[in-house]
Amino acid sequence: MSVNKVIKRITTSILRDMKSKGEKISMLTSYDFSTARILDDAGIDVLLVGDSAANVIAGYETTVPMTLDHMIYHAASVARGAKRAMVIADLPFGEYQGATEDAYKAAVRMMKESGVHAIKMEGGIEIIDNIKKIVQSGIPVCGHLGLTPQSIYKFGDFGVRAKEEAEADQLRKDALALQEAGCFAVVLEKIPAKLAEEVSKSLTIPTIGIGAGSGTDGQVLVVNDMLGITQEFKPKFLRQYINLNEEINKAVKQYISDVKSVTYPNESEQY
Repeated sequence: MSVNKVIKRITTSILRDMKSKGEKISMLTSYDFSTARILDDAGIDVLLVGDSAANVIAGYETTVPMTLDHMIYHAASVARGAKRAMVIADLPFGEYQGATEDAYKAAVRMMKESGVHAIKMEGGIEIIDNIKKIVQSGIPVCGHLGLTPQSIYKFGDFGVRAKEEAEADQLRKDALALQEAGCFAVVLEKIPAKLAEEVSKSLTIPTIGIGAGSGTDGQVLVVNDMLGITQEFKPKFLRQYINLNEEINKAVKQYISDVKSVTYPNESEQY
């Protein structure tokens, strides 16, 4: 029997069970109540309130401008719409890379004010003490390695990470460190498929890939990308399942035509 039919809420322990059983984990981003409710009703396992809201909602070039207040607003909206899916929220840039106490306070604010079930943090060994503090306080943490968008100015571009052996070896070490620090899962973004599969097999916690091949324990995409709302972003790993940009455009043009020709509202649409 599918996990979709027998559980009321996806939890960290259920994700571990899915990995052990070989059942792939489905994750999509979400930023608002209405979309969260649709995705949840469809049976998605995990909703990620990504700081990618900076790109697809606010129109920024990077995720760096997102604040904790911005993220709490989006996360609370999604949490109210999700009845079954686990909801994870990104901690934004600048909230957890510094003092451990500051990172802890940001994580607590996110959990208390948004109602999400876990947080996600980008980085490895360099933030491990902060992750340990947050996990020890009872807050579930999902790690994120490979292409970490909050560090885009350091990388210089959105290219594939860990192609060279030195960086790949560091990623292996970081993944193990995240597991040992208590992370319940780790996102692997835009790294070679072979490396992602190797890391996934080496860990007892689930891995969620994006542009990391099929060997991870699950997959995540930005919902605006896979639904075809975003048109200008078409990386190799993105599969577009519908072209909502085109469908919405058609619907709006028809609405405009109906208003101008006074065919909307018709007699049955009036009081």
